[in-house]
Amino acid sequence: MNKQRILTREDIAHRLARIAGHANSLKRFWEEERNYHEMLIQIAAVRAGLDQVARAIMEQHLQQSITEAVSQADADSAIRELKDALDRLIT
Repeated sequence: MNKQRILTREDIAHRLARIAGHANSLKRFWEEERNYHEMLIQIAAVRAGLDQVARAIMEQHLQQSITEAVSQADADSAIRELKDALDRLIT
């Protein structure tokens, strides 16, 4: 069974700082007219980092929302919350 560790707020803040660093590098590469290959690598790193952070935030949001809905015996609320969260992430 693949058990993933839930990221803490500090973990997410650290990942966001790394993403910002990659984004700053990308801007600097552009200004320095660096090789496009290097810029594409930075873009891929930013995208991957954002995807990881989005997943972690979504997991925490769902955990909180579903726990709340279950404790209040409100399945409709949990389903609505899940749909809204997915819409925000996907669109």
